Amino acid sequence: MNKSELIEELSLRLDLPQKKSESVVNAIFNSLIDAMKQGRRIEIRGFGSFVIRSYKPYQGRNPKTGEKIAVKAKKLPFFKAGKDLKERVSSKV
Repeated sequence: MNKSELIEELSLRLDLPQKKSESVVNAIFNSLIDAMKQGRRIEIRGFGSFVIRSYKPYQGRNPKTGEKIAVKAKKLPFFKAGKDLKERVSSKV
């Protein structure tokens, strides 16, 4: 499912206009992004959690040429599925 499909599904389930559904989805995504930018952990019970993981700089290698390259320190979002989500996905319906 992509973002436009999520908007469409929300619109159908809640009988909302498409533009209103798009505003709701964008507001949720923007709130999640803002919280992660601030370094905050996001936990949605029954679904999962989002955290920011920091990675130190390291020496990498260009796979095409084999040349060594310096990779800068970075922060990346990481999602961990919750127990309920794992069980619901793996259960046979």
